[in-house]
Amino acid sequence: MVTIGGRKLNSTDFYKILFGGEKIELDKQAFEEVKKSYSFLEKFAQDKIIYGINTGLGPMAQYKINKKDQVQLQYNLIRSHASGSGNNIPNRAVKALMVARLNNFMQAYSGIHPEIPILLKDFINHGIIPVIPEHGGVGASGDLVQLAHLALCLIGEGDMFYQNYTHQGSTVFEEAGLKPAQVHIREGLALVNGTSCMSGIGILSVIKARKLLDWALMASAMINEVVETYDDHYSYELNRVKLHPGQNEITDRLQKLLKGSNLVRKRADYLYNGNGNGEQVFARKIQEYYSLRCITQILGPVLDTVNHTEKVILDEINSVNDNPVIDYREESVNHGGNFHGDYVSLEMDKLKVAITKLSMLSERQINFLMNDKLNNKLPPFINLGTLGLNLGMQGVQFTATSTVAENQALSNPMYVHSIPTNNDNQDIVSMGTNAALMAMKVIDNSFEILAIELISLLQAIDYLEYSERLSPSTHAAYATLRKIVPVFKEDSPKFNEIRRVRKYIMANDAVPQK
Repeated sequence: MVTIGGRKLNSTDFYKILFGGEKIELDKQAFEEVKKSYSFLEKFAQDKIIYGINTGLGPMAQYKINKKDQVQLQYNLIRSHASGSGNNIPNRAVKALMVARLNNFMQAYSGIHPEIPILLKDFINHGIIPVIPEHGGVGASGDLVQLAHLALCLIGEGDMFYQNYTHQGSTVFEEAGLKPAQVHIREGLALVNGTSCMSGIGILSVIKARKLLDWALMASAMINEVVETYDDHYSYELNRVKLHPGQNEITDRLQKLLKGSNLVRKRADYLYNGNGNGEQVFARKIQEYYSLRCITQILGPVLDTVNHTEKVILDEINSVNDNPVIDYREESVNHGGNFHGDYVSLEMDKLKVAITKLSMLSERQINFLMNDKLNNKLPPFINLGTLGLNLGMQGVQFTATSTVAENQALSNPMYVHSIPTNNDNQDIVSMGTNAALMAMKVIDNSFEILAIELISLLQAIDYLEYSERLSPSTHAAYATLRKIVPVFKEDSPKFNEIRRVRKYIMANDAVPQK
């Protein structure tokens, strides 16, 4: 069980819930504080004007709401804002946003009725996934539209994915033995006002980005073995004089991946011993192309970006992002803008730029493998069949190039694309939800590109008959991937092989954990 409440969530917690299928439980002491928060607000709000309880919402906050209509106001908010469109957010991302929203409530600053955290916990543990469209949120009063679809499901009126089918809400509650939530004071506003959608997608993207980076390193190690590179460009001696932590960690990982390789060469053995002094034009390259030689300098910033993004997203998830904030400890209700998603938006933009650069590196490595005039050791398009008659990997290169181009277009920032809305009440917005969705798309695209590169590398290794000279780490990856895509000479459709490799690398570590 992963405990929610009374502690900060970390990436491992999310990994266990999202990928390991672990159930969650509510911390008992934290849950008691949720009860106190609700009881405080119930009394405090009786003779005071508090936004979203006895006032209208957004630019209509100047209108007072009569006591008899206050519950209806909450239902009106949920129903009117469940107005999203487009494709549905993937189920795992929706599960992540539910965990993030639950974690917010369990900090006891929402004044929400205790049945809401219980029901969210039950949704997560039962595998009930609200159907939430991608389009609608501007990331200002949080993820209003997306979270309204979550709220609609909690009150029993939305569509939900449950036991492999999409059902209307009431059916799911009956089958799962649950009861829809009721509105008591401000449950509608508390559910929709927050950054949990963008943050949930954000932490899922960080987890996936780490796995993607590991496989990009594996591919980079393999291609350096294919070209029998000199080992000094990823040496400690070269990289330690650059002070960036990401670059030095990438160096350490490459060293471990290539340890024991019989293909990489030491420069001193070939160029520092006088053997090459008689050549006027060197037959072998003195320095490799940047896509092979500058791995640590290119992937180092990617790693640093992933690390920083993870910190910011977890800070957001473990923060209180409601409005107003109900502080029963200080007996106050504070109005402001903690739901504004700028922190997440900026980090998602930075993450997608970094991952796009990773995909560009992969595409350049693919191009090197395909172009016999660059590598000078492989047939065109790594064609193991008959040149001219067969086409080898020519077709898949188009897919890689096209997908990288999409990543580059998606990398335009959302953070600075504020458009005023809501009668100019929301006159500067974060677009954090859009930024998070686009970052997730870039990461998913990049797994496709990496799958193409890995298949290409397998073909190159077999053509050169290098498999037994690989390092133990790269050979293990080679052997595993070859079970998914056997060596081929004759042309055949490659889309299924790409899908299978993509599915595998998204689900498995490049180097199995001991």
